Amino acid sequence: MIWVIAAMVFIMLTAAIMVLLVDSHISAIAATTAVSLALSVLFVILQAPDVAMTEAVVGSGLGTVILALALSRLNLSAGDKNKKPLEQTEEQAGQQTAEKNNA
Repeated sequence: MIWVIAAMVFIMLTAAIMVLLVDSHISAIAATTAVSLALSVLFVILQAPDVAMTEAVVGSGLGTVILALALSRLNLSAGDKNKKPLEQTEEQAGQQTAEKNNA
């Protein structure tokens, strides 16, 4: 039983470090979900199934959905590191200025 607990703690620590180190936002969300699922397994081992179910539903399910919706709402893409999601890029601002001047 101690090996299962040690494995879950190792998975949680590895996934938590991955959240900090990965470049892709989707990968960070997946790693956060892995931390929550491993914590749910630990709660089951500690004989707290009600807490485990709550952690699985809220931490893995609802948390993942909220983070994914926020990611899509901000228009952040995984491959474009230089993209400014909330601000206009200089190119877009120049195009809008040129369109106004032509009109």
